[in-house]
Amino acid sequence: MTEEKKKVVALLSGGLDSQLAVRMMQEQGFEVSAVAIKTPFCDFDCGRGCGFEIREKADDLNVNLKTVYLGDEYIEMLKHPKHGIGAGFNPCVDCRTMMFNAAKKHMEEIGAEFIISGEVLGQRPMSQHAPSLRTIEKDSGLVGKIVRPLSAALLPETDPEKNGLIKRENLGMIRGRTRRAQLEMAKKYGIENPPNAGGGCLLTDPTFGLRAKDLFSHTETPTINDIDLLKIGRHFRLDEQTKFVVGRNKDENEMIKAIALPGDVLFQARDHMGPVSILRGKDTEEYEKLVSAVTLRYSDAPKGEQASVIINKNNVKEEIITQSVEEESYIKFRI
Repeated sequence: MTEEKKKVVALLSGGLDSQLAVRMMQEQGFEVSAVAIKTPFCDFDCGRGCGFEIREKADDLNVNLKTVYLGDEYIEMLKHPKHGIGAGFNPCVDCRTMMFNAAKKHMEEIGAEFIISGEVLGQRPMSQHAPSLRTIEKDSGLVGKIVRPLSAALLPETDPEKNGLIKRENLGMIRGRTRRAQLEMAKKYGIENPPNAGGGCLLTDPTFGLRAKDLFSHTETPTINDIDLLKIGRHFRLDEQTKFVVGRNKDENEMIKAIALPGDVLFQARDHMGPVSILRGKDTEEYEKLVSAVTLRYSDAPKGEQASVIINKNNVKEEIITQSVEEESYIKFRI
């Protein structure tokens, strides 16, 4: 009888490094099962977003794929990340810990031996230097159970090595941000058109990070709807409890309409092509004239001429006659 393959769980991001980690374990005779993590801050389900790419890569690698969504618990973690944030609003150490916790659960469910990831020692400044790697293992309760095949020969011995499941001579010694070694490995494993480096997490983007910081500093518990609104438009903070967002194109206009909640106020020029704006917060009535004028400012309405703006609140519409304002009068509110 054929001996049953030992199982391992891979955190699969769709990037080259995680694909290589899977190939290395498959080459050593393991059956790999993949876990993909979805958060409110990635483009997982948007057209050919990262979710499409991950599913495609899982098929190419011939591995089963389980998708785990970290929603409200991820937002809760963002309110007070134990290990701080990066240059944007990225809590990378806490985020990786949550990902490994999800992989740990799957490992226990299927009886796998250990978890692998495509992390490279020193590749990312916050989460992939040696102290952070140890912190992530400790916080997730996975000390000795995480193998990072691309750099494992540079890292402390793991339980699978001690137990003879893997050998150090079969593990990589890649360090730092250069991708030369990975590209050579991609050729070896027949991985065509390897993806560029970089992740799809919006929290690492400095501009998005400013919006996220503003939201979390003014809202006790942001919702998924609040997060979705962060991803589109031009954002303006009017006071501690009130903000508005102006759409930048047709798609964003439609998204703003779809995102609008009871109590939100929508604005759109009646007779001119232009944006849909959304006003959200406690003191919306106080700012309706300003938002109407700014909405007109970003439309095709001639400057200096009065025009009608439709205001829609809870499906009750009214019109206001106004004219566009100069940028100097509202730019101070821009996030």
